Amino acid sequence: MIEVRDVSASIGPIRILSGVSLAAARGRFVTVIGANGAGKTTLLRTISNLLTPSSGRVTFDGKDTRGIAPHRLARTGLVHVPQGRQIVPALSVEDNLMLGASNIRGLARGDIREAIEREYARFPVLRARAGIAGGNLSGGEQQMLAISRAVLMKPKALLLDEPSLGLAPQLVALILKALREMADAGVAVILVEQLAMMSLSIADDAYVLRQGRIVLSGPAADLRGNASVVESYLT
Repeated sequence: MIEVRDVSASIGPIRILSGVSLAAARGRFVTVIGANGAGKTTLLRTISNLLTPSSGRVTFDGKDTRGIAPHRLARTGLVHVPQGRQIVPALSVEDNLMLGASNIRGLARGDIREAIEREYARFPVLRARAGIAGGNLSGGEQQMLAISRAVLMKPKALLLDEPSLGLAPQLVALILKALREMADAGVAVILVEQLAMMSLSIADDAYVLRQGRIVLSGPAADLRGNASVVESYLT
């Protein structure tokens, strides 16, 4: 579904990624872990074409993504939930969800309603807050809203940047469970995280990024079994 081949990327004169390769197949939950400044956010921005790689290649659903605008990629199913959530704070919870669904052409009103109800079932607190402005939600509620809005865009692949940031452990567990369910339903999930052991406990495949390079990769369970090795790369 997503394949990154020998990708390098810079921000201004500073090289951030160097020869990064990874893959996320349909229905696989992939986590990318690393310390602050390792290049995790830059990697997701490069995959979603918010940043143009200086070399290498990204393919999505078998097609080279070069030259495709990020919003067009999103409409084909490559959906990116950035750090900071970026919901529309002045709109209600339900209007934020409607905004996500509006990106899918040809959906009947009944189909949209049904999809929103599924998200309310996934995160019941959103139903209780349906009429409240997104900016008035707690951090955890905003993250749930951002994920549900992304789901309503019918993703084939979902990229998430540090959804645990600033959240209580029980909320993080709830969000990771929802992401695991999405992968099990056939979505390719790429999760960037600093909570290494927690993300390794739920992912299928894992990559460790250090100073812009992949230094370790393999089945997530194997990496979790070598926690001391993994942690040595996270400082």
